[in-house]
Amino acid sequence: MSAEATNPPMPEASRRRGLARLDLRRIGRAALLGPADRGRLPDAIAHVAEAHRAHWPGAALEPLRRAYVLAETSHRGQMRKSGEPYITHPLAVTLILAQLGAETTTLTASLLHDTVEDTEVTLDQVRGEFGEEVRYLVDGVTKLEKVEYGPAAEPETFRKMLVATGNDVRVMAIKLADRLHNMRTLGVMRPEKQARIARVTRDVLIPLAERLGVQALKTELEDLVFAILHPEKYRLATGLIAANAARADDPLADIAQDVRGVLREAGLSAEVLIRPRHVVSVHRALSKRGELRGADFGRLLVLVGEDADCYGVLGELHTCFTPVVAQFKDFIAAPKFNLYQSLHTAVTRADGEVAEVLIRTHRMHRAAEAGVVALGNPHPQQPQGADEPADGERADPTRPGWLSRLLDWQRAAPDSATFWSTLREDLAQDREITVFEPDGRTLGLPAGASCVDAAYARHGEGAHACMGARVNGRLAALGTVLRDGDTVQLLMGQDPAPEPSREWLDHAHTPAARISIERRLAAHPQDAAPQDAAPRAPVPGPAAARPVAPGAVVDMPGATVRLAGCCTPVPPDDVTAFAVRGGIVTVHRRQCSAVAVMQGSGRREVGVRWGESAECRVTLFAESFGRPQLLADLTEAIAVEGVAIVSAKVEPPTQQRVRHTYTLQLPDAARLPALMRAMRNVPGVYDVGRAQRPTPAA
Repeated sequence: MSAEATNPPMPEASRRRGLARLDLRRIGRAALLGPADRGRLPDAIAHVAEAHRAHWPGAALEPLRRAYVLAETSHRGQMRKSGEPYITHPLAVTLILAQLGAETTTLTASLLHDTVEDTEVTLDQVRGEFGEEVRYLVDGVTKLEKVEYGPAAEPETFRKMLVATGNDVRVMAIKLADRLHNMRTLGVMRPEKQARIARVTRDVLIPLAERLGVQALKTELEDLVFAILHPEKYRLATGLIAANAARADDPLADIAQDVRGVLREAGLSAEVLIRPRHVVSVHRALSKRGELRGADFGRLLVLVGEDADCYGVLGELHTCFTPVVAQFKDFIAAPKFNLYQSLHTAVTRADGEVAEVLIRTHRMHRAAEAGVVALGNPHPQQPQGADEPADGERADPTRPGWLSRLLDWQRAAPDSATFWSTLREDLAQDREITVFEPDGRTLGLPAGASCVDAAYARHGEGAHACMGARVNGRLAALGTVLRDGDTVQLLMGQDPAPEPSREWLDHAHTPAARISIERRLAAHPQDAAPQDAAPRAPVPGPAAARPVAPGAVVDMPGATVRLAGCCTPVPPDDVTAFAVRGGIVTVHRRQCSAVAVMQGSGRREVGVRWGESAECRVTLFAESFGRPQLLADLTEAIAVEGVAIVSAKVEPPTQQRVRHTYTLQLPDAARLPALMRAMRNVPGVYDVGRAQRPTPAA
């Protein structure tokens, strides 16, 4: 049961911008009178019904009436520490959600959200009277008992809520509104308890509100937390807001009027509003700029009907005012990970006054303010008589990628303390990127994520076998930080018992990667040491000889035909040949770089074709990550294919990567593709290709 009182007074501008509040004393008196006659809407929920019908004109109010009657009856006699009847709390929470546009099921659950936790009402009773959806939402926000869980009650309650949110995001919407009202009325608590609740709100609830796109709740929560944790800075910012409000002139209002005139002349229908900065936003602007001018205390908000109109407005503003190009951002073409869409720009008047401008449609504005609350019921309506899904089958189709990742790693968290600390770290990462795999699939990752994180996001525990990566087609270290839009190819080994390197922890940015690596290393400490690199010295073997080409027939009788060592052509390569000294003809692949050199130096080109002989000699390179027994495994793979090694060379390892070069004698050129596949399948090998080395002019 929560019981708090009032907080430091909000500045007038912030009150005007925030959600309307209930008159708790009036509602309290109405609640003390008890529920109204059956069938009539109680006076205490009139505000809720009015706000609800503003968004949902045809909404049925009967479920709200019944939920209020049950909640008021159950909570009767319970009082908040601030002195109001306890029923005022679920009423205030429900009003917050109604103003954001929540649908009836969410509001019904909101009225009942504390009944199971604080009264004799049971979940079975809620299901029987209001259905499975309402029961699920109420259960999702019900706290775990401290008597049973002890110090772990708070983190485990949040874990429970997050799991429930993964199945139905409305659970967290109710929790955020619940925390907002408790923060509004926190002043009756001891200062140390106020600070503890404010820190949890800052570290967990505010980032969740941001990620779910509920800006209306996020901004007010930020101000309330700021007032408790940084009272001096809060007073400074509110003082600046009050001083600006008392100014005789209002440059932002003047610019807004100019903008209205410009858009009217252009024939664009738009609503131009002044959007005051909230307290924390003013503090951030002050910290960044050092001094604030009149137009810095707010932004212009331009609302239009269609997406195309947003760009029309942008064009007019950039034509009639001087744009600040560095401040332009297009979140319509590329929405934020929390579904936020808007155009951001800034324009300068002739007198140097700069105004920030947000341009969006009315639909975008509602989504920006209410986020997931504006999405309504995420689950399709079940047909009449259909079985209700079990909890584990209620996967929310609107679930964002970051929440899916969070739900994945929380299952692997070994204890409550690890979950709690990791959750705060994870939520502190407030920006996402999208990377692509070669097959077109996408991975959503937090900004700053590395190839290690991508491997664990895609393969889970299987990422222990990751040997490396290619980023945008180029070989990259696993610690490479990825950027939005990168293409990532993860190079996976085939070791049946792979072990991650302890060094990977230095590059693991996501909880999923860190927890998986730490758990594996803890289970196999003997394998945590860095692995030895592959042999550094060249491999001894027969001296390499320039291969004679028995399968190549040239149009130069009596000539000795040799395959060029720079490209080692084999049947059925497209080839050409050149006459060189001593009656020798060298055969090259058409795409060999030496061909242009030969032609440029005037060498005589000779006709050539492949004869009947299938035997050939070829030079291949293999690139791999260093590990013990790698050279032995490669030579075994070559031998199994029935191919003889003429010579082999292993270059010294560079950043744990090794390059091998083999000259091989094949009994049949048709076996070359199978040979190259066999070499690529050796664990640790990530590339095999035909050798191609520069050839100087003859």
